[in-house]
Amino acid sequence: MKLLEDRILSDGKVLPGGILKVDNFLNHQIDTALLYEMAQELHHLFGDEGVTKVLTIEASGIAIAAVTGYVFGCPLVFAKKSKTKNISDNVYSAQVESFTHGNTNTVLVSKDYLNSGDRVLIVDDFLATGAALVGLKSLCEQAGATVVGAGIAIEKVFQGGGDALRAQGLRVESLARIASMSDDSLVFC
Repeated sequence: MKLLEDRILSDGKVLPGGILKVDNFLNHQIDTALLYEMAQELHHLFGDEGVTKVLTIEASGIAIAAVTGYVFGCPLVFAKKSKTKNISDNVYSAQVESFTHGNTNTVLVSKDYLNSGDRVLIVDDFLATGAALVGLKSLCEQAGATVVGAGIAIEKVFQGGGDALRAQGLRVESLARIASMSDDSLVFC
């Protein structure tokens, strides 16, 4: 998606360690008009899949997933990274490693919000190693829900997660695909 690629080039920052900082428009300060265009593109790609739920992981994917749910006319469910007092024990759970945070979380979704009749579109802001998508896919499998695919804002292709998931049969559509990054450059596929 050229609009997103142009925004990454103009406002994104490449940090050491393979980090792309886009928090000034995508996942801290949010350009809602851009997110709406991205959600429209995801609808163009997955609109014929009968999506009944959009699923993401806490926290930076929530914004794009919420707008996507709005465009699809369905609820957004997000996997929580910690169990709070107001969450029952009636949950699906999976272990997810975070590339950016360098830790592992047990993510949770209430069994009330994900079920066998759901057709789920997983949406996230980044795809690097694929760990978040694997965890979210596991939650759907535990519920007996059908995963129709994954819509990603930015895929860091050089980290291999997208290719591995596609090889397993998951439809992954990324709006911007980065072939390589160094401390001073970024190349799109």
